[in-house]
Amino acid sequence: MALIKSISGIRGTIGGVAGEGLTPIDVVKYAAAFGTWVLSTTQNNTIIIGRDARLSGEMVSKLVAATLQGLGINVVDLGLSTTPTVELAVPAKQAGGGIILTASHNPKQWNALKLLNSQGEFISDVEGKQVLALGDTEAFSFAPVTKLGKYSTDDTFLEKHVQAILSLPLVDVDAIRAKNFRVVIDCVNSSGGIAVPLLLEALGVERVEKLYCEPTGDFAHNPEPLPENLRDIARVLDKGSYDLGIVVDPDVDRLALVSEDGSMFGEEYTLVAVADYVLKQVGGGNTVSNLSSTRALRDVTEKHGGQYAAAAVGEVNVVNKMKETEAVIGGEGNGGIIFPELHYGRDALVGIALFLTHLAKSGLTMTRLRSTYPSYYISKNKIELTPEINTDQVLVQMQQRYAKQPINTIDGVKIEFDKEWVHLRRSNTEPIIRIYAESDSNATADHLANKIIADIKEIISVKA
Repeated sequence: MALIKSISGIRGTIGGVAGEGLTPIDVVKYAAAFGTWVLSTTQNNTIIIGRDARLSGEMVSKLVAATLQGLGINVVDLGLSTTPTVELAVPAKQAGGGIILTASHNPKQWNALKLLNSQGEFISDVEGKQVLALGDTEAFSFAPVTKLGKYSTDDTFLEKHVQAILSLPLVDVDAIRAKNFRVVIDCVNSSGGIAVPLLLEALGVERVEKLYCEPTGDFAHNPEPLPENLRDIARVLDKGSYDLGIVVDPDVDRLALVSEDGSMFGEEYTLVAVADYVLKQVGGGNTVSNLSSTRALRDVTEKHGGQYAAAAVGEVNVVNKMKETEAVIGGEGNGGIIFPELHYGRDALVGIALFLTHLAKSGLTMTRLRSTYPSYYISKNKIELTPEINTDQVLVQMQQRYAKQPINTIDGVKIEFDKEWVHLRRSNTEPIIRIYAESDSNATADHLANKIIADIKEIISVKA
């Protein structure tokens, strides 16, 4: 059992003891805290909610809605929806905030309350701490019976989301329709099973093979769209009858692509390819990704005459950096596309539309398109420390060891070696340092990561 409270929301496993899992008591407590925060900061008494299809979703949704009504807040429930759809709905409805009920890529025993401000963007670090403090102190007061909030539903926003995507100048429906793409989709039995077919039909894609598109919430495989979890769609594509595969996570904010031969296009390269298309069409511009994302985005950005900037890990940090640098596109290396012309949130649906336009106009196969981008490989590792070890001090000493190299310390320590890099981040919940290394081959990336791990072990042994 686990309950994790952070600026990205309240996330936990369903069941168990209050405070140790995401129990009904915890759901009510933090829904009340967020509702109280919205009322005190916006004086707006409307909140939008929506959920993915996971098994606990209906129960959690009812608890959240009733709690908010008890505070005197009007609830607009989008029902089965996607994270980016809720993000669009909040400002469209002029609401004071939003709550998305999803644990994203986590397995089915997890759920979460993801919290949005009145712009439909994730709340900031400062705001998140305010909400957590309200929850921990239970500093909320419920409304009298004559001032309870109203509850209503709105099932139109998925369609509105699709129409907003179709209206984007860089989405070319005619080009996509003319290619008559043959597509396989894997929506892991969640909301994507509704949203992705709806989008593809609107884009003129008629030949669609559906895998796991029934929104039952009983995930057919681990829902994180990593290569080891995508063997079923890879086998279908390996037969040679389709042009590409499209995979989304349960709340449809991450997009993974599979090539026509069943090989992985690479989650890191979803953003790279879409950014390449956008930058080419708009004549260049700035881009942003987080510190743990591939250098290929920087290469593509500079090829088009733009400037790349790195943000701390976390969607809210990427969004803030995008606004600061006026980036035309950004996101995260986990397949998260943020296209500000539509909204400031990771959105697999707009990613699909932009990528299909790019693929259609390129005239290339998926494997050929992938080969046009610089190839980098990321080695992901971690080193477990004993609780008495000061992880922050270890990172400081690593920074000192590599002081002659370019170093970024906005989020842990990132050390650059020409076109290679290594990023060290400490866990906020465990005595762990995560180590990501990138190079132009898996072997070199692993070697770099192992060298850093050896350095850390040496530092620890000296301290002991």
